[in-house]
Amino acid sequence: MNSMNTNYSIRDEIRDFWSERAATFDQSVGHEIFSEAERKGWQRLIRKHLGEGEGRAALDLACGTAVISHLMNDVGFKVTGLDWSDAMLAQARAKAKKRGTDIRFVSGDAENTMEPKDSYDVITNRHLVWTLVDPASAFKEWFSVLKPGGKVLILDGNMGKETWVKGLQKLWTKVTGKPPASHMSPEMMARHQKIRSRVHFSSQMPAEAVVDLLRHAGFTDIVVDRKLADIHWAQARKMPFLRGLERMVQERFAICARKPG
Repeated sequence: MNSMNTNYSIRDEIRDFWSERAATFDQSVGHEIFSEAERKGWQRLIRKHLGEGEGRAALDLACGTAVISHLMNDVGFKVTGLDWSDAMLAQARAKAKKRGTDIRFVSGDAENTMEPKDSYDVITNRHLVWTLVDPASAFKEWFSVLKPGGKVLILDGNMGKETWVKGLQKLWTKVTGKPPASHMSPEMMARHQKIRSRVHFSSQMPAEAVVDLLRHAGFTDIVVDRKLADIHWAQARKMPFLRGLERMVQERFAICARKPG
């Protein structure tokens, strides 16, 4: 990380952080899918809000290693995965080649995609919104890239909200001197917290705040779906006990919104 370079922005820091995580990203539950039950849960959620793909054009923003891109491909969408981490895109392309899928991958910024206006039927993203420096501008960009009548599906959560399980984890650390199991090293956790302190949603990100920004960007028919228990249960079963318990009580949600047309 080049902290001496004054041109090194928070966006550069976010890109570099995820690039460094690319090699091991798919090893974590909640990133890659480790059970057929979880896969079916995601596909159920996608079909519920977006329907069958039927060859419609989908843009998966901050696609990472293409987990959501492949789920969208599985239900029949013609998928473009966009990410500005070359390391993540290398993993995504290797996975697509191994699975024999025709997903298109492009390098780009989710806040300024450079994709043609009115060109996609749907936009998807997972765990992206909390990283946005300027979500209001990003949502306007997504609105412009969607075709009239197109939909955006946001998969995210209010990760900054304290839960009773987090309190239990802190007590566990205090009593045993051992931090709870994590997929990140202490150094990476510190970098993660430093980034989080400087993005728009630096503390909590309630669904209602995301909905307000979507509405201001022009989206209508906004639906907040918190019925994700099948996905979370499938993930929790593959996690250490306290992490799995935390997954079950976290405030996670899907938000679907439509561009009028």
